[in-house]
Amino acid sequence: MSKLKISWTKQAKEALKDIYDYYKEMSVQGAKNVKSDLLQSPKSIHYSKQFQLDEINPKYRRIVVRDFKVLYKEDKGVIQIMDIISTKQSPEKFRSK
Repeated sequence: MSKLKISWTKQAKEALKDIYDYYKEMSVQGAKNVKSDLLQSPKSIHYSKQFQLDEINPKYRRIVVRDFKVLYKEDKGVIQIMDIISTKQSPEKFRSK
């Protein structure tokens, strides 16, 4: 089985940077660990519908990593990472995304 190509949107990259910066204030190594886990998670996708639909925004599928949801969709054989959101924040904040 061939690996799917993974693409990160600008929004997802900005979310990853914000998460890294937040954790960096507490621990540089902790920030690196969280960032690494989030970057590695899409590599576990073997087919586009492998993970569940997100209950808040069902146009995306989700991978739960630590306290975050990595939202993705498939487009023309490419997995697009759309956003990373904290599971600790209010769901209402993300209904419009």
